[in-house]
Amino acid sequence: MAIAYRDAMINYYVNDVEGLATFYRQHFGFRETFRTPDHGPAIHIELRLGEFLLGLASIEAARAMHQLPLNPGLPRGEVALWTDDVDQAYAALTAKGVNSISAPHNFLETPPLRAAWVEDPEGNPIQIVCHRQAS
Repeated sequence: MAIAYRDAMINYYVNDVEGLATFYRQHFGFRETFRTPDHGPAIHIELRLGEFLLGLASIEAARAMHQLPLNPGLPRGEVALWTDDVDQAYAALTAKGVNSISAPHNFLETPPLRAAWVEDPEGNPIQIVCHRQAS
């Protein structure tokens, strides 16, 4: 069975999620479409410009929630690919020799998500993500 990927977006890992979101809104006309948590300092904000979706994620939150080996230097971004079954996609990729950097795991409750990370040949992270049933 072929695995279908859809709705790609770019995430940048940043130190100041709110500040960068303001910068993209003010200077380029992006509009905010998602943030978590709903109240308090954001750890992730998604901005849209036309069909392009840009995610801004806290370096510290990504380290704590997903054990991603991020440093303030490079790499600071990733490609995020939505699929229907993270575990199946992750198994298929790692079976083909793609290097894993974070095994499939659940995160967030609103919306409930499941994700895993692999890396490209130059070490850039690729997130594989899907919605999951709420627990």
